[in-house]
This record gives sequence, C-alpha cells and structure tokens, in this order.
Amino acid sequence: MNAASRPNLTDEMTMQRLRMVDKLRDEYHIADERVLEVMANLPRHLFVPEAIKSQAYRDNALPIAGGQTISQPYIVARMTSLLELTGSEKVLEIGAGSGYQTAILASLARKVFSIERLHNLAAESNQRLQTLGFRNFTLKAGDGTSGWDAYMPYDAILVAAGGPEIPEPLVKQLKVGGKLVIPVGEDRKSQMLIRVTRTETGSTVENFGPCAFVPLIGEFGWNG
Repeated sequence: MNAASRPNLTDEMTMQRLRMVDKLRDEYHIADERVLEVMANLPRHLFVPEAIKSQAYRDNALPIAGGQTISQPYIVARMTSLLELTGSEKVLEIGAGSGYQTAILASLARKVFSIERLHNLAAESNQRLQTLGFRNFTLKAGDGTSGWDAYMPYDAILVAAGGPEIPEPLVKQLKVGGKLVIPVGEDRKSQMLIRVTRTETGSTVENFGPCAFVPLIGEFGWNG
C-alpha cells in the first residue's frame, strides 16, 4: 500500500470519536454540551495501550497497565456530568488510571488534583498529560481514599473506582455545595453510582443506578 492510498489514522480516529459522542448524546441522552465537546476533541486513543488503539472509541471499558481499566465512554460522560462543572472549580480525582478522566476534568475545571495508587501509572499519566499540553493539574501516587487535605476544600470530587462505602475523609474535604461522585457497592465487582452533595448540616445522597468499576483500594476502601 502506497502513502497515497493508506488510510489516514488521525481522520479515522476523529470519525470514530465523533460517532462515540453522537451515541452519548442520542442514545444515552448525555445533555451537558461542555462534556460532549471536550470528549469530541480529546483523543481517547492516546490513553489506551498501543495494541488496542483500534478499540479506543468502542462503548466499553478497556484494560490498561496494572490490572486497571480506562472507563467506558458513557460512564466517563455520566460521572463528569453529575459534577455539574462550570469552569471555575477545584476538583479532586481519585484513580487517575491512564489520565483520560483527568484530561476531561482539566478541560472543564480550573484546577485538578489527582491521586493514582499505582506509581507506574501515575508517572506515565503525568508524562502523557504534560505532553498533551495540560498544565492545570497536579498528580501524585498514593492512597486516594484519604483524599488530599493540603488543597481542600474541593468543589467536586470524582472517584474512578468502587468502594464498599463512601469514604468519610472525601466528604469532609468538600466545600458546602460541593459534589462527590463515587461507585459504592457491597462487593468488589458491582456498585451503584452515588452522588453526595455537602450541605450546611451534613450531606444528601442520590443514587444513579448500577455500574461496575475496579475496586477502590486503601485505608477507607477495600483492603489490597
């Protein structure tokens, strides 16, 4: 195959990405146009292993290093939309993974602080995000279930792993009016998607239905 007839991978990936976003809007009824615009422009294939780049825009989670996953596009859009970001927020992310969700948040908020339990993933994601031009984030390796109290309070917290309960330190690190979105379940394989909103007197809890995430490991999550 000569250069003239070889498919343009970038254009092909762009078309797949736009079809993914159309599905989010038309079939899943994701209504936050800011979220959809960011996902339409962010190259998800740069956040998955080389061997499965062709699967990057399929509607499912994909494996990455360390036995972790990059979440299904729908669940990324859903969780991000539930935070109701406007652009001025300081956000905490627990479970950076390959950095895709981090990039989405950094595109929508003023500043993102992210924690990844696995040191190799944290280093790779940090480099990847820097290479892509993101500067409004700080990412470290550590136990995300305890939060990051040095930069609290947060307007929003997103947890990209499923815990047995809502970690109390994360709720305490929210501003009044701030939102925490987290998968919670009694076993490691299935959860309910929960949104906690901090109030003057405590918090409110909303349930947005079933989901499935890798387990949230740490002091206020599952034991390793």
